[in-house]
Amino acid sequence: MSVLVLMLSVSAACCLGFGFVLQQNAAQQAPLSDFLSPRLLLDLMKVPRWLGGIGLMVAGMVLGAIALSRGEVSLVEPLLATNLLFALALSRKQTRQPLGRQGWTGLALLAGGVTTFIVAGEPRSGTAVTDPFRHWLIIGAMVGLALLLTTYAKRSRLSAAPVLLALAAGLLYGVQDALTRVSGQRFTAGGLTELVTGWQPYGVLALGITGLVLVQSAFETAPLRMSLPALTAAQPLAGIICGVGFLGDQLRTDTGALAWEAVGLAGIVVGILLLGMHPAMPRGTTKPQPTLNLQPR
Repeated sequence: MSVLVLMLSVSAACCLGFGFVLQQNAAQQAPLSDFLSPRLLLDLMKVPRWLGGIGLMVAGMVLGAIALSRGEVSLVEPLLATNLLFALALSRKQTRQPLGRQGWTGLALLAGGVTTFIVAGEPRSGTAVTDPFRHWLIIGAMVGLALLLTTYAKRSRLSAAPVLLALAAGLLYGVQDALTRVSGQRFTAGGLTELVTGWQPYGVLALGITGLVLVQSAFETAPLRMSLPALTAAQPLAGIICGVGFLGDQLRTDTGALAWEAVGLAGIVVGILLLGMHPAMPRGTTKPQPTLNLQPR
């Protein structure tokens, strides 16, 4: 594993984690009438703390894009999942909560799971799949599942919506990361002309804006502990599926390696849940549920 890719990925995770906390601090004050509406972004643009969080997130996305251009999606995505460690660090400073047994266990599981998956899988580059059907099948499945989750979130009680929206956003961000890598490859191969003549960069933009609306709506309606774990868990899983499915990323597939890869992924997910539910994560402001009508008109 390249030291540069490791440093870029961890730096990206740091910016993302800090940015998510600042965004949620601001989004929880937004009016519920903006739920799942682009108006939410327009309202939040007036809040300096949110703009600072977005600036950090953009910096993290840029660093992540550079890491993706130099390393496999299956390698970078698990490292980006460590953004929850940095989010917890900032939240812990705000709430002054000790880590305790839950925090240390979650930290060990997340760090150990990332290490186990990378060591066991040995992610490496391979030949990208050229069959467009495979591309659209996997991307369509991820986007379609995100659409179903969002639709159900609109019709569900407010208590369930943030988790569903965060899962949907994580799926979209995972696909976005895969398309970011493809866009980088096109730029390397043919420069700006090759980049702008492909659909991938526009897909990156569309997925980014859509995911941002979903994330901010999740942050707006519930504490960070309800949304960030789902977002952090879904993104690397979707990214790894895209990486192996059509980008040509290769993982070891012998029985022992697959078993340890599964153990690593399970450790990542459980660690994310433990850290995300830690008392140090800000509770946010609970808004009155009965006054919100989420039924489509």
